[in-house]
Amino acid sequence: MSNLIQNRYDFVLLFDVKDGNPNGDPDAGNLPRVDAETGHGLITDVCLKRKVRNYVGLSKGTVQGYRIWVKDKAILNTQIEEAYDKSDSVKKSFESWQIYQKDKKNNPKPDRAYEDIAKDWMCENFFDIRTFGAVMSTSDKGEADAETSKLKKTAGQVRGPVQITFARSMYPIVTLEHSLTVCAARKADKSIEEQTGIQGRKFTVPYGLYRAYGFVSAPLANQTGFTEEDLSLLWESLVNMFEQDHSAARGLMSTQKLFIFMHESKMGNAPVQKLFDLITIKPNDESKPARDFKDYTVTIDRDKIPQGVSLIEKL
Repeated sequence: MSNLIQNRYDFVLLFDVKDGNPNGDPDAGNLPRVDAETGHGLITDVCLKRKVRNYVGLSKGTVQGYRIWVKDKAILNTQIEEAYDKSDSVKKSFESWQIYQKDKKNNPKPDRAYEDIAKDWMCENFFDIRTFGAVMSTSDKGEADAETSKLKKTAGQVRGPVQITFARSMYPIVTLEHSLTVCAARKADKSIEEQTGIQGRKFTVPYGLYRAYGFVSAPLANQTGFTEEDLSLLWESLVNMFEQDHSAARGLMSTQKLFIFMHESKMGNAPVQKLFDLITIKPNDESKPARDFKDYTVTIDRDKIPQGVSLIEKL
């Protein structure tokens, strides 16, 4: 494809939360995730990728090539088997391998693994697979006779060109616990006293500014079919992903800044850490807690941006 990306990208994502739980930890009673040693808030990469997937799913719907593989209540194996049901090339390859498996001495070995052909179909049809990669070798054995039962309808695995780190708050966060009361009873066969009063608890962070890092590899993009159009959709998703994800539990979450370092070459023109160190965030007044993005100053040392790298700012 002629519009596959030809440049490496590294990016810094700044977003914040007000009076919400940005990423509860199920192992800690849904408390906001925290680095136990520093008190800094954490948000997993899985959480951030979930929001990108949700945004693309809402914005693209059922548009060809932009389906989402990992989504709520999806059956992954069923979607893998679609490749074998809807793609003639996958069907033919799988049949050829069945014939070869049945009698290896008298039948030629196919030139290419059928899983690779299925993987190409999955990358072409699912945005999140060609973006983040996937392990698609979870399918059960395909229907076959005893001599070919070793073959499975799988699509192998693919390493995605886009990788995102955990997000970490710039400074330690405070976790608040709120008791929730119920004033209305649900059932008539129980007393009102049993069904009202304190019924639960909710945890929030008063304010936290989080910073996550991301990387886009051109060589890996060439393997999955990740295009310039896909890249534009990724940037759009990172900027707007919280706009379609509001809830009382998450409070007010917003993307504040997206800094993108574009390299002139596929392999990159500068070490990533030197680029990330060019961006510093400092509180305007260290004597009081921050409660808004305006309480911070973001500085970019533009004079030290290496040759062959350009900076793109979103927001």
